[in-house]
Amino acid sequence: MFTTRPGRPPSWRRALVTGGAGFLGSHLCTRLLDAGTEVDCLDDLTTGRPGNVEHLAARPGFRFLHLDITDPCAPDAVTGPYDLVLHLAGPGAPADCRRRPLKSLDAAGLGTRTALGLADRDGARFLLVSSAEACDGRGDDGPPRSPWDDGHGDTADAPDPIGPLHTYAEAARFAEALVTAHAGARASNAGIVRLYPSYGPRMRTDDGRTLSTLIHHALAGAPLTVPGDGSRPLSVCYADDTAEGILLVAASRSVRPVDIGADPEPTVAEVARAVLGLTGSHAPLEFTDAPERRSGGPFDGRPDGRGPDTGFARELYGWVPKVSWREGLARTVTAVSGCPGPAPATTAGHGTGRWLP
Repeated sequence: MFTTRPGRPPSWRRALVTGGAGFLGSHLCTRLLDAGTEVDCLDDLTTGRPGNVEHLAARPGFRFLHLDITDPCAPDAVTGPYDLVLHLAGPGAPADCRRRPLKSLDAAGLGTRTALGLADRDGARFLLVSSAEACDGRGDDGPPRSPWDDGHGDTADAPDPIGPLHTYAEAARFAEALVTAHAGARASNAGIVRLYPSYGPRMRTDDGRTLSTLIHHALAGAPLTVPGDGSRPLSVCYADDTAEGILLVAASRSVRPVDIGADPEPTVAEVARAVLGLTGSHAPLEFTDAPERRSGGPFDGRPDGRGPDTGFARELYGWVPKVSWREGLARTVTAVSGCPGPAPATTAGHGTGRWLP
C-alpha cells in the first residue's frame, strides 16, 4: 500500500484527513501531497480555517470536503477508497471544548466511530491524533498507562467528570478507549499518537495554551501574563517535526500509543521575552500566581507536568524533533503576525465536496 525508508514518512496512494483545515491537519495535508499522496481534507470549519488549506486547492490530488464527521450522511459523501485515515476532527484545544462541549463529545464518540468505519471499509491504516494533555501517563520505570492508574488495575484520582476541564479530558480519553476497543474487536489496523503542544505557521492564538497566548498578547500590545516566577519549562514542538512524527507512526502497524513532542526546554519567562523581541512589542510582563491545572489553568503537557517519552518514537521510527524552539518561534511569529483570527463557528450540513470560496 505504501513505500517507506527508515526515518522517512511513507507515501500512500490516497489519504483522508479529518479536521484537515485545522492547524496541524493542514500541515499533514501539505506533507502528504508533497509525498505524492492524494488527499481528501474533511472539515466542517468550526475551528478549522479555509485559509489554512486554500493554498492547496489548485494542487492535483487535493479535495476539500466541507462536512461534519458526526453527520449521519458523511460516510456517503466520503467515497475513498483510502489506505490511510488520519483522525483529527473535533475541537482540539481546552478553550474550544469549553465553548462547544457537546460538539467536542460528539466528535470524540460519533466522529471517531465514523472515521474508524471508513478505515475499516477500505482496509486502511487508522491513526487517532490524541492529546497527551488529557490522556498520557506512564510509570517512572514502566510502559505507558493512564495517569490515574495506580499500577494494579485500579484508578485513583481520576479527573472529575463534571469539573471545569471535564469535556476536554473525557472526550480524548473516550476516543482512545473507542479506538482500542475497536482494534481489539475487529483486529483492525488502528493506532494512537499522543501529541504534546505544537506550534508553527497557521497556528491559532486563541486556544488557551501558554505560547499562543503570549504571542496573541504581544501582537495586541497587551501585558504578557507569566504564571508563577516564569521558571516552569514548556514542552513545545514545531509543526513540521510533529507532522513528520505523526506520519512515521502512521506508517507502522503499532497499536501502542506513541508520544510525539519536544522535551521541556525553555521556561515561560524565556519564551515571553523572546516573543517580545520578535514582535517588537513593548508590552510588560506580568507575573501572577500559577493557576491550578484542574481549575482551568493553561494546558501545556501531561497532567503530571512531565515531558513526553519519545524513546519509543526514536527507537522504532528514528524520530527526533529537529527545529529548535528559538528558530521555530521566529518562523511562527513571522507567519502569524499577519494571520486573521479564527473563522466563526459554521454549522455544516450535508457538505458539497467542493472548495469553499
